[in-house]
Amino acid sequence: MATKLPLHFFLLFLFLTSGWNVIMINGQKTWCVAKPSSDQATLLSNLNYACSQVDCSVLRRGCPCATPDNLINHASIAMNLYYQSRGKNHWNCDFRASGLVVVTDPSYGDCIYA
Repeated sequence: MATKLPLHFFLLFLFLTSGWNVIMINGQKTWCVAKPSSDQATLLSNLNYACSQVDCSVLRRGCPCATPDNLINHASIAMNLYYQSRGKNHWNCDFRASGLVVVTDPSYGDCIYA
């Protein structure tokens, strides 16, 4: 006897394999941030890679996103810049499973996540 999966499992599978980006699925704006459990070496690698691909000048001293001056903050901003510039596809936030697509705006103070 075949097991019948609920419709939401099928829709989740379709979403994950289709290449559609999150904004097309649920109508919400999305951002990419670093997973809090990411180690320092991974965060540094993500920061360096993303900034080699996009303009990370918002992280320079004196700019709104320079503080707090810590690796998870800077990596999250760089990862989001990369994610936004590449069309907000879930795979553009993977960063070897250290990225997280969120629907809550991570902007703070004068640092506005695009």
